[in-house]
Amino acid sequence: MKVMIDLCVVPIGVGVSVSEYVAACERILDDAGLSHQMHAYGTNVEGEWDEVFAAVKRCHEAVHEMGAPRISTSLKVGTRCDREQSMQDKIDSVNRKLGRGLQ
Repeated sequence: MKVMIDLCVVPIGVGVSVSEYVAACERILDDAGLSHQMHAYGTNVEGEWDEVFAAVKRCHEAVHEMGAPRISTSLKVGTRCDREQSMQDKIDSVNRKLGRGLQ
């Protein structure tokens, strides 16, 4: 089953800056071959359910290995079975309604 998630992994007890932890998770998503888009407060990821959630688990493992004693993760999950739809399809649909055309 295909899934789209919005993932925000927040290490706790590591100080104010978390960019090195975000970079580690981005590398994991790259290595997994998953389509993903980082945004200011998280990352959108799409792929097969098992592959996506295996990568989320690896993110947690890596962030703990980097020294974070705790992690708080926000996760939104979406699936649909009526048709295939990518993250870009969703963005393009809204942009067309706004009269922006395809970007």
